[in-house]
Amino acid sequence: QVQLVESGGGSVQAGGSLRLSCAASASTYPFNRLCMGWFRQAPGKEREGVATIYTGTGSTYYSDSVKGRFTVSQDNAKNTLYLQINNLKYDDTAVYYCAAVVVWLPSLAAGGTCRMELSDFNYWGQGTQVTVSS
Repeated sequence: QVQLVESGGGSVQAGGSLRLSCAASASTYPFNRLCMGWFRQAPGKEREGVATIYTGTGSTYYSDSVKGRFTVSQDNAKNTLYLQINNLKYDDTAVYYCAAVVVWLPSLAAGGTCRMELSDFNYWGQGTQVTVSS
């Protein structure tokens, strides 16, 4: 079982920055055997992936829409995932979710990246709201 708790959302003006956090508690699984991801869902839209990271190696993957503005990182000592969002845009307004799946694959251990498919992830946080005003 993996429990995820997001924090750090809020209301900011366009051009501002936020850092979202996702604290993971995995009583059975080691933190360094997780594909973790950040997803977001805007009002009236489907949930979409923005970034993933494999905690065993730190390999990251970003959607094209956020490359250069979003940075995903991890702190293994704190079992915490972060999403740094810079130069926020109005279209970034959404509920941001942290997700995880326990996985170990040779391809990931060799530096491969986690996929950004919603169906791959079976543990989800409750979400944190990010609202960007122009």
